[in-house]
Amino acid sequence: MADPADNPPFLPDLPILGLPLGIEEGSVFRSLFIAYPDSLLLVDQSGRIMLANPSAAALLGYTVEELVGLNVDVLVPDSIRPRHASYREAYGRAPRPRPMGTQMELVAKRKDGGEVMVEIALSPLQSHGLPFVVAAIRDIGAYPRVKQALQRARYSEHLAQLGRLAVDTRDLQVVLQHVPEIITTALQVEVAVVWLLDGNRLEFKVASGVGLLAGEEIGARVVNRPDTPPGFVFAQGRPVVVADYRQEHRFDVPRTYLENGLVSALAVPLSDRGRVIGMLSVRSKESKRFGDEEVRFLESLSNLLATSLQRVQTEEALNHAQRLESVGQLTGGIAHDFNNLLTVIQGNLQVLEELPALAQDGYAQQLVSAATRATRRGAELTGKLLAFSRRQMLQPSAVDTRALLHSLADMLRRTLDQRIRIEIDTAPGCPSVMADPGQLESALLNIAINARDAMPEGGTLRFRTDVCGALPATMRSEQNDPGIDAGVRFVAISIADSGTGMSDDVKERAFEPFFTTKEAGRGTGLGLSTVYGFVKQSRGAVAIDSNAGHGTTVTLYLPQQEAGGLSPPAEERADETIPPGLRVMLVEDDVEVRKVVETFLVALGCEVVAIATAEQALTTLDAGVEPLDLLLSDIALGAGMRGTRLAAEVQRRFPRLAVLLMSGFSSELLDADREVPQSWELLRKPYTRSELAQAMVKVLGARS
Repeated sequence: MADPADNPPFLPDLPILGLPLGIEEGSVFRSLFIAYPDSLLLVDQSGRIMLANPSAAALLGYTVEELVGLNVDVLVPDSIRPRHASYREAYGRAPRPRPMGTQMELVAKRKDGGEVMVEIALSPLQSHGLPFVVAAIRDIGAYPRVKQALQRARYSEHLAQLGRLAVDTRDLQVVLQHVPEIITTALQVEVAVVWLLDGNRLEFKVASGVGLLAGEEIGARVVNRPDTPPGFVFAQGRPVVVADYRQEHRFDVPRTYLENGLVSALAVPLSDRGRVIGMLSVRSKESKRFGDEEVRFLESLSNLLATSLQRVQTEEALNHAQRLESVGQLTGGIAHDFNNLLTVIQGNLQVLEELPALAQDGYAQQLVSAATRATRRGAELTGKLLAFSRRQMLQPSAVDTRALLHSLADMLRRTLDQRIRIEIDTAPGCPSVMADPGQLESALLNIAINARDAMPEGGTLRFRTDVCGALPATMRSEQNDPGIDAGVRFVAISIADSGTGMSDDVKERAFEPFFTTKEAGRGTGLGLSTVYGFVKQSRGAVAIDSNAGHGTTVTLYLPQQEAGGLSPPAEERADETIPPGLRVMLVEDDVEVRKVVETFLVALGCEVVAIATAEQALTTLDAGVEPLDLLLSDIALGAGMRGTRLAAEVQRRFPRLAVLLMSGFSSELLDADREVPQSWELLRKPYTRSELAQAMVKVLGARS
């Protein structure tokens, strides 16, 4: 056979199918060979390419002239070339037709080193007297179903990339920065933006993006209105496809989109547990660029990003809770020790104040009074530490809401933004409520601070009280709480602001611990949850009425003071009602505290047996040296038996012995309040001699 270099690639006298061709037949068959849509190669027994059509040249990246004379092994990827050579050799010994569609996964290597997935049909011509094989090659990547499968595989790989990133990093900003890069690479688009909705749900903020336009820099904000692109997606609550911005009438298209040649777009909501928190949007310069596959990809990416955001926020909340718990344990322990110190200081100051030598010394009395006032401030400080650590035991008393609100308003006028106007509207003759005064003031202050943050430009903060015979019907059904006694009358204390208000989603989660709409570092998410816990513990209820853009009203329903329930007792010295010679067993492990309390008891006319541990106390009682009237014990007694267990054992063995427990650690009092009989009085350190006497009188009266 002549060398191809001496003949054109299409030999005019080459017999096809063994038939000698005339000029017209040759022209027809040559035209078919050239025009055939599949790639055709005529290969000899050595694997040399004798003829190639233009389709083959286009598919493989060569010219027709470059293909003629090459060995077909050059068109096989390096990794499978040895195996292909063995297959071709075996095929040459027993050639047979092989049609398309045999499900064989084949790959052809292009001139530039790239690879393309193909199907190949082989037609041996030996049976027609020709030593050639015709290879018909088809690019299966051009098949719609194959294109779709490849596209899905590419999208899945990019989703997996984000998944790996979300697992490997705990930095939310890193995840947010990579999302637009992943989107633009996967979808081959010009612009991708991650929008996050701010806490009040009134604005979208650009969190990250690729190809950002003027005015879309990181941190830029867009109002959440249906006539804006992100606001429209928020209102729809589902994916939105824009085929052509030039024909879009559902919302206002920013001029910069059209000026930069952007034509089509796709946006999907970013949701957290069914609540929209942001949006992913992409834009392209091609019209009708986005279809179902792109929508599914972006939705999957949105779900993965939302899960990552949720995980990071949960971890941050958990870490915050653990830090709060650690700080709470530390402050609680400090407060316990500090209260013991204050008991010693305050007790000795009271003894000094009553010494005959100092009774007539005015200067000395001034010094003692100043030191006493300092101990009271110290006791208030420990109370704040305990409140912060959430180890404060509530001490309900009758609270005059009118006086409390006016006092609070005076303080707020000095501390809040001067543009916030404070108003008070209290019902005439409004009865007192039964609540812990300090905790009620703290709850109102928490709500007022939230109101201030909701009115950055100023506004009105209004406090109001109303008398109500029972909870509103809607609240009774929503807050079916066995702790709320039937027939209890309430006072409603409402705090209303003219601020930004809350959406329904935010309102539903307002009392959740750690839920906050404030920016990072500006809120713990514990304010309203603490208010909720305090009101519930006070056997009341709380409600929120709010709408986005129309302010918020928080109403606390607290029980009224029962008529004559807590009437102040007639002026009477408690120490005068303590029987002379009352026999008291004092159990206190701190030496200095024990001395002070013993001094108090002696001054009250008691006979005291002072002991350091619970074990020694039981031994003394079992010895029965002399009968006792009262057990006064600290709860924390070092490494040995606790005071609550000692009291229980004493009550079991000596049921007529009155019990009074004391502690400087309010969580111990709180635990004891749940565990011990109601007849046991619980006394908080530091206390004065008068407070000790009152507690003793109470337990002795209960016993008799």
